[in-house]
Order: sequence, then structure tokens, then C-alpha cells
Amino acid sequence: MDSFQIYISLFVNGLALGCIYGLIALGFVLIYKATEMVNFAQGDLMMVGAFIAFGLIAGFGLNFWLGFLLTVVFMIIFGFLLDVVVIRRLIGQPQFSIVMATIGIGYVLRFVMPYAFNVEQIAFLTPFTGKAVQVAAMTLDAGKLAAVVGTLVLCAGLYMFFQRTRIGVAMQAASQNQLAAYYMGIPVALIFSMIWGISAGVAGVTGVMMMPIANVMDPSIGFIAIKAFAGAAVGGFGSIPRLSARPRLQGHHGLLRAAGGDGCPAGRHFLPDGQEEGLIRCALFSRHATSRTCGCGATMVT
Repeated sequence: MDSFQIYISLFVNGLALGCIYGLIALGFVLIYKATEMVNFAQGDLMMVGAFIAFGLIAGFGLNFWLGFLLTVVFMIIFGFLLDVVVIRRLIGQPQFSIVMATIGIGYVLRFVMPYAFNVEQIAFLTPFTGKAVQVAAMTLDAGKLAAVVGTLVLCAGLYMFFQRTRIGVAMQAASQNQLAAYYMGIPVALIFSMIWGISAGVAGVTGVMMMPIANVMDPSIGFIAIKAFAGAAVGGFGSIPRLSARPRLQGHHGLLRAAGGDGCPAGRHFLPDGQEEGLIRCALFSRHATSRTCGCGATMVT
């Protein structure tokens, strides 16, 4: 395999990993844009989705696609109830309380899931596990290509939902001006719970898509949300287009550094030694001057 083929393989691998980061960051942004609250348990919700899929597919022997669908449905309900039972009761409390609550939820989930399923690590077969796709003279991993395609489909579906449906438009209205939306008859509290459900559903999709990439997962997999959070913060919590680019660059950044460290010729051939890090860091931290820093508080009309 020549240097160009190695680079293309690294590119696809980095793109797939960046898509995972991007979907986790999307969960951050969905909640922040609506409630001005940062859900630090987003990565752990992804982990819960992976464990639920493991129980349905490997435990109960369900078909992958049926197990996938049921996992997403379960996560949507779980996210909805999480807001109703826990988060809504914290509205009006100091910002630090909300931050600590979401961090605490993450710790609880990481503790509960291994005991609930009686396993420390999980793995289940997907239609893409161990499969490869031949493109010209190159062999690419089907699981990583599936992650890229799945991310594009999910983002397109969410875009159509928010732009073309009454509920999606109501969610946008509630996120832009809660008081005006309330006066127009929009049930703001219900809308926010639905957004939490959608965010958890995205986390469930991400957990399933992560399996053919990671092969084996444990409760600590949720910590990758730290990188996704960094990408969301740099890209701008209020900008989904910029958000989608930064985490993907993070994925390429990590793989190029790993390739260079392992003596792989791809990084040295296409980017001079040491320049790939500077180039990607410049891309990561470039942003519009109008980007605003994020907060962690929330207000809500009930």
C-alpha cells in the first residue's frame, strides 16, 4: 500500500471518528440552544445507548435493525423523563447546581449500567462488523463508512424536522424567545423535554454507530464527550454548521499524530513534520468574531 492509499485510509478513519465527536457535540448544542444549559452527561447517554443495544441485540437476540430502532425509542423516552423528573426541578437554581447535577447523572449512569447488565465490557455484531468496501484499489472499513453515512443521514433528518415540521418550528421558537413562545400558546416546558429526548436519541444512535469502530466498549467510553465538548465550544454552541466541522478536524488531528508517531509515511508525505498539528489547530480555533462564549444556566417559562 503506497502513501496515498494510507492517507485515504487515515482520512476515512479520521472522518468516522470525527462524525462520532460531531454527533455527541450535536447533543450538547441541541440542549444548549433551547435551554442555555450544557448537559455534561451527554457522553454517558451515548454509553447507555450502547448498553441498551447490547442487551437487545446480544442479550435478547433481536435483529440488529429492530434492536437499533428500539434503542433509539428507549433513549428518547429516557431523555424526556430525565428532564421531567430531574432537570426541570433545578430550573431557577444556581448555575453551578445544574452543572453538578448533569455531572452527577453521568457518574450514576457509569456506575449503574455495568451492574444492570452484569458485564464490564460489551460487544455485539453489526451488519458492518469485519466488513470491507473495495473502492478502486483501496479497501475501506465498512463500519467507518457507515458512521459517516449515518451521520449525514441523521443530520439531514434533523434539519428537515426542525425546518419542515410544526413541532420543529415550535422548538426553534421556544429556543429563540421562551416568553414569546409561551404567549403564543407553545408548551415551552413540554418542548424542552422533547428536546432532551431528541438529544438522548442522538446519543443512542451514536452509541450504536460507535460499536463497529470501537469493537469493544465499557462505561468509560462516555469520556470521549470531553473532546466533543471542546469541539462544540470552539465551533460555537449556537452554530451547528461550524459545530459539524471542528469535531471532524479533531478526528483527523488525532489520527495524523498517531500515524506520524508510528512511523507511518502518510503524515510525513503530505504534511511536513510538525506542520500537521499547527495547521489543524489553526483550523480548529478559527472562528467568526461574532461567536459568543457559552454559559451553563437556564431559565424556563412554565
